[in-house]
Amino acid sequence: MIKVFLCEDEFVVREGIKNNIDWAGNGYEFTGEASDGELALPLIRKLEPDIIITDIRMPFMDGLELSRIVKKELPFSEIVILSGYEEFDYAKQAITIGVAEYLTKPISGDDLLSELNSLRERIVRSKEERALKEQFRKEMEENDRRERSGLFDHLVSGNCTVTELLDRAGKLGMDLSAVWYNVILLFIKSEHHEVEEYSKSYVTIDEKINSLLEGSGCIGFDRDLEGKAILIMADSEEELEKRQASFIKEAGDVFRDYEHVRYYGGIGKKVNRLSKLNLSYEEAGRALANRFFVSDNGFFTAGEHSGMKAPSDESFDMSAIDARHIDKSNVMKFLKLGNAEGIPFFVGEFLKNVGEDALNSFMFRQYIAMDVFFAVSGFVAELAGEKEGVLIPELTKEALSGADTVTGYITDIISRAMRYRDSVATNKYRDIVDQAVKYIEENHSDVELSLNQLASYVNVSPNHLSTIFSQQTGQTFIKYLTEYRMNKAKELLRCTNMRSSEISEAVGYKDPHYFSYMFKKTVGMTPTNYRGGRESEEDD
Repeated sequence: MIKVFLCEDEFVVREGIKNNIDWAGNGYEFTGEASDGELALPLIRKLEPDIIITDIRMPFMDGLELSRIVKKELPFSEIVILSGYEEFDYAKQAITIGVAEYLTKPISGDDLLSELNSLRERIVRSKEERALKEQFRKEMEENDRRERSGLFDHLVSGNCTVTELLDRAGKLGMDLSAVWYNVILLFIKSEHHEVEEYSKSYVTIDEKINSLLEGSGCIGFDRDLEGKAILIMADSEEELEKRQASFIKEAGDVFRDYEHVRYYGGIGKKVNRLSKLNLSYEEAGRALANRFFVSDNGFFTAGEHSGMKAPSDESFDMSAIDARHIDKSNVMKFLKLGNAEGIPFFVGEFLKNVGEDALNSFMFRQYIAMDVFFAVSGFVAELAGEKEGVLIPELTKEALSGADTVTGYITDIISRAMRYRDSVATNKYRDIVDQAVKYIEENHSDVELSLNQLASYVNVSPNHLSTIFSQQTGQTFIKYLTEYRMNKAKELLRCTNMRSSEISEAVGYKDPHYFSYMFKKTVGMTPTNYRGGRESEEDD
């Protein structure tokens, strides 16, 4: 129903308007009344009526002043001014404010109702348009994040032509035209939790980082558990460096307010072709691998924390190696928080940190390989519990025959362990999505139900929940929620005598018109026609 509020200082006139019109019978809800604008304003703010009927001359706050305030705060509310004065100045002011109708008193109930019915058509159309835009915005919000993530994968894969990349970006409203490019990979985690867990801090930080990127010549891409990727663009090398330095400083300022959050950034190499962006990404990946070897926050370049060089001979002195550079806890950190595409970067930095020439020593190759083997085996055993884990190949002489073979062996066993980790995580994610679905079923009537609220309940980040929810259900969160609400509405229409406005509230829609529009868009007919079809079937 269309909600109506009346503001009139003359008691007799107010009572006449209120009582001489069959409001409910004509599709209106008379929500309240007041004798002047000052008393009306707090009630209007609370009730948010669709139509406000107000006298123009009232004590304390007149109708024009009330209208000015209302149109600022509730721009979609329509205002009808009643006046016993026909001065043109009042009409001019009313038009300037945005008043819908300027009517002179006295006016009959039928005439007033006729004017309101014309307004109602406009209000209903406006609500339907807003409902469509809001639904589109919600759907596009999730779809856009996934499309942007997919675009970044294409940008750094090196498998697409520049024309294809520009076309994909154009469809997402992005302009990738520039002379110079660079990539920064940004990773954040709590000191106390795994990165995928929900944190209001993460949500706030993400919003602030996105705000930094607006109008900066930089584009952000969400990468789920891998954090964010920042594409920096400029028309000169100097401007690129300036924008890069500015982002690093401003991002550091954002993180300074969150001492419990660790952050690491990997800085790529500058390239002057979009087709070479994969080189920048690979360099950023190597740089980001430093997070497994340091405890301090910061932005790194590849090789920034490389270890000492060792003499290349078989009489290699093991005492020359600083044990901190071969701490297997770094392997454990990567196994817990790394990703498959980062394996070559991590292994490369790990071996570089202990001294690349040291791999020329058979004894050292054996030492480092055994250290990684025990770390990986312990990690897999911890994941498996009582279940059978993945088989980690034993270390052989062939694997130790040279620097390349031992590097391949270490890469292989880490890859096997991470594939097993991800298979275990898939089951975990299935449980998380099951929890999310149950929460939706139990809270679908909550008009405030959102992805952030759901993420907080199941304790994963909103971006990550969006990804795993789509993977497990085949639908985005908002599409799943809408479909569930519509099915519940159909059930209530078939099995109860509840009014459409009551059903709207029961399935989580504050505005009955929004509900009716979404029902028709989803089901193909209005709630009334759907219920009528059920009644016809019963008559048969």
